[in-house]
Amino acid sequence: MQKKVKKIKNFRLSLVDDETHKPIFVTRFSRTRFLTASVSAIVLVCLLFFIITAYTPVRTLIPGYPDARAKRAAIQNAIKIDSLEMLVSRWELYSENMKRILSGQEPLRIDSLIMQMAGQDKKTLSEKKIREQDSILRMNVTKEEQFQLSLAEGRNLHIEGMHFFCPLKGVISQGYDPSIHPFIDITAPANSMVYAVLDGTVIASGWNDDSGYTIQIQHVNDIISIYKHNQKLLRKVGDKVTAGEPIAIVGNTGTLTTGEHLHFELWYRGEAVDPTKYINF
Repeated sequence: MQKKVKKIKNFRLSLVDDETHKPIFVTRFSRTRFLTASVSAIVLVCLLFFIITAYTPVRTLIPGYPDARAKRAAIQNAIKIDSLEMLVSRWELYSENMKRILSGQEPLRIDSLIMQMAGQDKKTLSEKKIREQDSILRMNVTKEEQFQLSLAEGRNLHIEGMHFFCPLKGVISQGYDPSIHPFIDITAPANSMVYAVLDGTVIASGWNDDSGYTIQIQHVNDIISIYKHNQKLLRKVGDKVTAGEPIAIVGNTGTLTTGEHLHFELWYRGEAVDPTKYINF
């Protein structure tokens, strides 16, 4: 017995001139082709709508989406919160030291407090790796200390007694960790100015594949400040700078960066210290 084969039903869509009856456009299709074309068109329209909404200023028209004013307010609030946290930490340290002095105990040292705070958030890392990274940082700082300003004459103030100028007003995107991140990253709008934190002499100024445009300044009392990933450097090696003087423009140079920010390091007597303990960002 011969089986009947079901024939696929096709359709035709034609556009015909009403006067001449001449075909203008003719196409043939089946139900499967029609459904496939319809789904593809819907997906394409949705994708186009998503691209326009996600990557153009049209997204600011969406109710509830934060506009430029809201983002600016959020950044300013983050800066204020960070400043208040720093102020509260200083007052807590001052209060604790006053209690210890009145009770005849030794006051707390900033170094021990930093290590105690870092130990709470310290990430898992082998001791061998920590020592290797610390040795590399020490070697670089020692190698680049050309002008020996630490031996200069003057008052030998402790770092807590010095007034630092803020290198860049912005939001700290990644904080200090003495083991795996002995510096801080500060995000700020493009073309923001970077300033020297203290009076000093530029001991390094140039390009590095990893860090981009980098500048290092030697200050008195064995203090070194390092500024990386700049867009442009405004001072060269040997220049004398004063606190608050523009030295670079914030950028996104080098391979170890993912956006406009300043990589800032502060060294005291050969040790990397937490800049947020001494500078109000």
